[in-house]
Amino acid sequence: MSEKRQGVAGVRWSRVPVWLPPALLTLAVTLTGLGSAQLWRDELATWSAATRSPDDLVRLAGTIDAATGPYYLLMHVWLAVVGDSTVALRVPAVVAMAVAAGLLAVLGAWLVDRRTGLVAGLLFAVLPGTSRYGQEARPYALATMLAVLATLLLVAALRRPGWARWAGYAAAVAALGLIHLIALTLLAAHALVVLVAWRRGPAGAGIAPDGSAGGRDRQLWWRWPVTLVPAVLLVGPLLLKARAQRSAQLNWVDLARPDDLSALPGGVAQSSVVGGLLVGVAVLGAARLGRRALLPVSAVLLPVLLLFAAGAVVPLWVPRYLVFVVPFACLLAGAALAAVATPAALAVVVLAGLLGLPDQAALRRTHEWPRNAPVDYAGAARVIADGQRPGDAVVYSPRRSWLFLDLGIEYHLGDPPRDVLVTEDEARRGDLWAAECPLPAQCLAGTRRVWLVVAGRHAEPLAAVSGAKGDALRSDFTVAQVWQRPGLTVALLTSR
Repeated sequence: MSEKRQGVAGVRWSRVPVWLPPALLTLAVTLTGLGSAQLWRDELATWSAATRSPDDLVRLAGTIDAATGPYYLLMHVWLAVVGDSTVALRVPAVVAMAVAAGLLAVLGAWLVDRRTGLVAGLLFAVLPGTSRYGQEARPYALATMLAVLATLLLVAALRRPGWARWAGYAAAVAALGLIHLIALTLLAAHALVVLVAWRRGPAGAGIAPDGSAGGRDRQLWWRWPVTLVPAVLLVGPLLLKARAQRSAQLNWVDLARPDDLSALPGGVAQSSVVGGLLVGVAVLGAARLGRRALLPVSAVLLPVLLLFAAGAVVPLWVPRYLVFVVPFACLLAGAALAAVATPAALAVVVLAGLLGLPDQAALRRTHEWPRNAPVDYAGAARVIADGQRPGDAVVYSPRRSWLFLDLGIEYHLGDPPRDVLVTEDEARRGDLWAAECPLPAQCLAGTRRVWLVVAGRHAEPLAAVSGAKGDALRSDFTVAQVWQRPGLTVALLTSR
């Protein structure tokens, strides 16, 4: 290609918005196989909550799940419009991740240059973690989008102060806190950047507009805290309520240990090898950027260190809670790759995509962890649907489990047998679990056929049911047939 043609191609390429290729690539990747994996336990909780009435959602928030309440309300409105198919439940996350990729490209272009933003956005698009949380009906993709948006708006306000820009930043921070409380740890990075910008000006914080020194805003010491007031007013009560519910909501979480930090890159990237590659290239990018690395480095390290420190004292450490820091690591990696020739930079992006292909394929089979232990709710529901008769009942064991056996069967079956032991459903209790009959033998009286759904694989499913429920079933029923499905056992019981 002649130099003239190369110049024309370069001009045409420069006219393409920097956000467009990363956003389109993210859409393409996350839409691929969007409905392949079944809803997993956390998504079943989203479906259960989002299909309740607003009053029932308020009751749920007051009982066990205040932290996720605003997200459930948002999904309630969405599902009322589009329905509750697996794809419909996950589309908001797809859109959020695509927007996050586009915003990341813009942020990279602002802080460094166009090539950095473009490569960072493309790298973000091909990470298995972007697909994993972009294909999940949970708030992590929205939190990722809002984290990048809030940071972008902060840079805009620091470069050219004005109340309109600060108001936009305030709205983004408030939304971030409502969607994902732990993502507010990002404010520690924002505070550090604001402090440096106040003392040294935007150039000293590495965010000078268009490479110029920028003017120093001596009012930053009060402007930034004032913009946080709406977030404090909106999120403060939510935070207090969520804190009171922590023991019930996070009773499965252990205290953080030092080796959890080394496992974090693989956890948020959903691939150990891709996570390691991202960290290694990001370190090179931080070294290249110098003081311009202040914002992305602090946006990665400070939330991680704060959550780890808190998680070492109280059980809070869950790697997916930190997915929102991944774009900033990609920005640092993009800065490193922008220093080499474009073909070489794109080759690293392609390499990351290829290394992540096994994990990309695995997460489209199941969202359960570990991925070699899927739970086939749909398969169990088909067994019941194929053999169901009028008057049949269904019993779940265990009932109060994070596997949500009843929700999984109800979602896939649509019209399940009568849940004979339920005395109060989840919505009325303001909980994620229904209440069961304290005297199972009485509630089972008169029932001739029972479909028993048990967690795990059991050759003798009746023996796996504990307590009075198990005693009543073993006393009055015999096993007619057993079906094994991944993660579940279904048995048809007939009365003696």
